[in-house]
Amino acid sequence: MKGYTITSSAKAAARGLVYAFKNERNFRIETYVAVVVIFALFFLQASLAQAAIIVTMIFLVFMIELMNTAIERVVDILKPRKHPYAGVIKDVSAASVLVLSIGASIVGLIVFVPLIITAIR
Repeated sequence: MKGYTITSSAKAAARGLVYAFKNERNFRIETYVAVVVIFALFFLQASLAQAAIIVTMIFLVFMIELMNTAIERVVDILKPRKHPYAGVIKDVSAASVLVLSIGASIVGLIVFVPLIITAIR
């Protein structure tokens, strides 16, 4: 694509991350939780495989949260023409974040419970 460099693309992506962090409470919460979880991986001496699974889940949650934010903003742009599906679109998009977050939590429990039990012993 003409006019786009890797640097300009990276800057645009960084602006998107900053926007999400500043304007989306859930994204901030997910970021703080991710930092705690990553520290827990090191503290509990998780294996590389366990760490890879957890880090993958963290980034999937980030990704779907960012997609949810983008979808919500598009719907907000179109909202002046109040369409009955506008709310449905936002709700389904939010549900995708919820479903992935529940799945990530289950994966977290599968990985962390044995690590915590081992650390206690």
